[in-house]
Amino acid sequence: MDIRQTQIAIKQIKDCFQEHLAKELNLLRVSAPLFVRPESGLNDDLSGVEVPVRFELAQYGQQAEIVQSLAKWKRYALKRYGFQPGEGLYTDMDAIRPFEVLDEIHSIYVDQWDWERVIGEENRNMDFLKEIVQKIYQAFLFTEEYINGLYPALNKKLPEKITFLTTAELEDMYPDLKPEEREREICRQKKAVFLMQIGGVLKCGRAHGMRSPDYDDWNLNGDILFWNPTLDNVIELSSMGIRVDAARLLEQIHLSGFEERLQKSYHRMLLSGELPLSIGGGIGQSRICMFFLEKRHIGEVQASIWPEKMILDCEKKGIHLL
Repeated sequence: MDIRQTQIAIKQIKDCFQEHLAKELNLLRVSAPLFVRPESGLNDDLSGVEVPVRFELAQYGQQAEIVQSLAKWKRYALKRYGFQPGEGLYTDMDAIRPFEVLDEIHSIYVDQWDWERVIGEENRNMDFLKEIVQKIYQAFLFTEEYINGLYPALNKKLPEKITFLTTAELEDMYPDLKPEEREREICRQKKAVFLMQIGGVLKCGRAHGMRSPDYDDWNLNGDILFWNPTLDNVIELSSMGIRVDAARLLEQIHLSGFEERLQKSYHRMLLSGELPLSIGGGIGQSRICMFFLEKRHIGEVQASIWPEKMILDCEKKGIHLL
């Protein structure tokens, strides 16, 4: 595909996927903020060390932060819009993450579908988490069939079923490998994996990956990982999970040492029971397009900025960055 054909295909993928995601999960599209006030506690702290982009509203003397994701804002929005159990929302989330180490799949510009759905107490379990993942995977399968039908040169890459594994099970399988190496090996074999329970400490004394303590329940979360044959490597398409209730929030906050967050508005609402129980996640828009269109660099499906050396290297390889 040339650049114009790629632009057409990007829209076709995005339209198809979001339509089927909304149908599978019973989601309504809503508008979302690009920035929030720091004191609200609504910004996503990611692993807890990243610093969001900040600016000042000079004439009002207020600070604002560009969102890093909408994990907490969505749960607040569920309450504000009056969603009931079994109903939810999704939105287009745009973020700036200047701390990212840029490569074929990482950009400082992040675009994803952020979604959130109200659940009952009886849904806070692994079986329900898997049920939701399978619904999301159906949207992936439908999108692959659709786009491959439009562009027959594209290959089928996804198996009919996604494999479920916990990080502890993966550690037992590959005890001598680093977490990213374990992901690569299991995805090379299974092609599509939902890796569960990320954030807690494993037998080795370390967590498989870092998670902020105040949105996902570390016992009920996971990443959707696909094997990307174009890059000969694993690619993460989604991070998601059942959200913390008040008890798990306190437990994970104390484990991670971020007690000062409990004074923020969002956390006080959660502890007082004002926010609904929920499940949610983010699904990378550019990464989905990159994966299905078999592109070698995320810059082929999104406009961003790149180091001069990377631009030159891509030109030598015939990679056309937008």
